[in-house]
Amino acid sequence: MFPSRTAAIIPSAKTMISAAASAAATMMLLRSLAKEFLPREFRSYIFYKFETLLTSFSSELTLVIEEYDNLNHNNLFKAAELYLEPIIPPDARKFKISLPKKESKFSLSLDRYQEIVDTFNGVTLKWKFNSKKVPTKYVPSSDNFNPMRISEDRFFELSFHKKHKDMVIDVYLKHVIKKSKELKEDKRSLKLFTLRHDRMSGRGGDAWQSVDLHHPSTFDTVAMDMEAKRTIMEDLDRFVKRKELYRRVGKAWKRGYLLFGPPGTGKSSLIAAIANYLNFDIYDLELTDLRTNSDLRNLLISTENKSILVVEDIDCSIEIQDRLAQARAMTASRHNPAAFNQVNQPQVTLSGLLNFVDGLWSSCGDERIIIFTTNHKERLDPALLRPGRMDVHIHMSYCTPCGFKMLVSNYLGLTEHPLFPSVEALIETAKVTPAEVGEQLLKWEEPESVLTGLIEFLEDKKSERSKREDGNRDNNEEPGAEEGELAQELDGNNGEVVKKEVDGSNGEVVKKEEGAEEADGENGKIVKGKRNKRAMIKIQ
Repeated sequence: MFPSRTAAIIPSAKTMISAAASAAATMMLLRSLAKEFLPREFRSYIFYKFETLLTSFSSELTLVIEEYDNLNHNNLFKAAELYLEPIIPPDARKFKISLPKKESKFSLSLDRYQEIVDTFNGVTLKWKFNSKKVPTKYVPSSDNFNPMRISEDRFFELSFHKKHKDMVIDVYLKHVIKKSKELKEDKRSLKLFTLRHDRMSGRGGDAWQSVDLHHPSTFDTVAMDMEAKRTIMEDLDRFVKRKELYRRVGKAWKRGYLLFGPPGTGKSSLIAAIANYLNFDIYDLELTDLRTNSDLRNLLISTENKSILVVEDIDCSIEIQDRLAQARAMTASRHNPAAFNQVNQPQVTLSGLLNFVDGLWSSCGDERIIIFTTNHKERLDPALLRPGRMDVHIHMSYCTPCGFKMLVSNYLGLTEHPLFPSVEALIETAKVTPAEVGEQLLKWEEPESVLTGLIEFLEDKKSERSKREDGNRDNNEEPGAEEGELAQELDGNNGEVVKKEVDGSNGEVVKKEEGAEEADGENGKIVKGKRNKRAMIKIQ
């Protein structure tokens, strides 16, 4: 037989291998010549045109989302990382897992060259994570002080059909950002921030340092009357929902709370309960650590949104009792050079504090709560207490029967006991703080012994109070008056608890019944205050 004509024209394997080798050698030679004689920019231009030619025949469009936009962090890159984490398919063969610093939950992310397919409004979108080595460069770190050294460019490629370009840019990417914010809120741990001791030493870095906040206090465990807790929660709920209202009326989106009352009445526990309720971080600010008003402003702008800024014992932190304090000190210093030098030391002033609370700098951030605490409200300058600065005044008073039931339920798991009526009757008159009651509830394990010991403690406190009142009568002083602007007394007519308020202008004592109205001292408007038997909340 003779070989067919078709078989005769098919080249042999040896010929094909020889041709491929020759072509490869030619390409290598051309590449070497191009690299040797053509500038780098020209070669990049040629490759770009070649790639453009190839993509012109494709219907797929790709968006590149780099980690850094020049030297600035690209927020869209971080949003994409958070968005893709929960949609990593269960059959993925490779992905990265990490535990971020000061976090309690693991974080998942794509490894290099891994892909995820997402579907949005019936459109299929393909995410791919890439990275490439680059010459070392420095970019700003999160604290804006110490540059960060990087030698790798990381980026996402988002591919889809080019006809969906407008939908992806205008709708899908906004969906990615919104969803990433929700995921960030769900996974983050509450933080308690305090000032760094080396912030003034020139070492740079963030002015704040933080630890995880695991305070167990909630509105279910705070020893307050139920009506008072409901009022506070309703006020907080209204605040977080009113972003557009604050913007429309031209007010900074913030809220000021003043917690005042004797020590041990639960002011710190209430702050922790508010933080847990809103899922807000806490910034604990110690004014005595600051030297100037500029320090105060710098700290304010370095706090995050959705946070609570706390200044505890503000009457002890800074000289803000009245605007004449500095003038009195200056007068005294004329005869005392050492005192003169002390007065002229840099310090945070009342004016600086007022601008910090509701001046122009207070608008540098959204959804913030400012809380001041004090044991002596009457020592504070009235300018600090007006609406717009301290919007809600909460009187943290002595333990009530309702507070006792909350405490005994938390400590002993009891809701009823035959000794409860005796304890409640004594608590009405003994004037003990929730901290004192809680300490008594820890002394024994057996409920009978605990309640018996508590009754003895309350009787002793009542006896001590009676002796003090007898001594006050001998000195022609008002019985039962307590330090502070607000005190309580038993009405002799019906045994009900009413409020006494010391008028700061003339020192007179004015009785305040529940549900009473009072005039705002600054503008004369009538302000309704919600009052409970042992706790008062005044929303200005």
